[in-house]
Amino acid sequence: MNFREIANNRQSCRAYNPNKPVENEKLQAILESARLSPSACNGQPYHITVCKGEAAQKVSKATQGMGMNKFATQAPIMLVISEKPYVKSAGFGAKIKHNDYRSIDIGILSAYITAEAQAQGLSTCILGWLDDVKIREICNLEETVRLVITLGYQKDDDKLRLKKRKNLSELVSFME
Repeated sequence: MNFREIANNRQSCRAYNPNKPVENEKLQAILESARLSPSACNGQPYHITVCKGEAAQKVSKATQGMGMNKFATQAPIMLVISEKPYVKSAGFGAKIKHNDYRSIDIGILSAYITAEAQAQGLSTCILGWLDDVKIREICNLEETVRLVITLGYQKDDDKLRLKKRKNLSELVSFME
């Protein structure tokens, strides 16, 4: 599968097959791609906690406040992305340039995870609606939880939806 196919076929899954477990080799491939994702000063200011079984169920419930993300309980794996401190050079740059490099790095990490999952035939959904305090307690984390990514096989009847995106002309400008 080339990257354009990955981009065209990847969508936020909201209907997982809870009876089809994710093979360890596929999970390892996703985590290895995540490890290779670029970050400011190669600092990788994040941690991935892989939650399966009961831990995944607890984390999924901590993403369901106010009726959100009800589908998450179907996903067999929850990838909890928490923030770690900057390496000194990236921290210095963030302070001088007033830029949040950790959030950028976590965004890039998430893109690598979701793209590799798609390449492995798996589905994902990036969740930002979450209870940070509860998930930290579940996962024994000290740092802020920024995202949870659901991971698993989509149900057979969950068809590819039409992508609603802005026209390229609204997103891109050229200058010489």
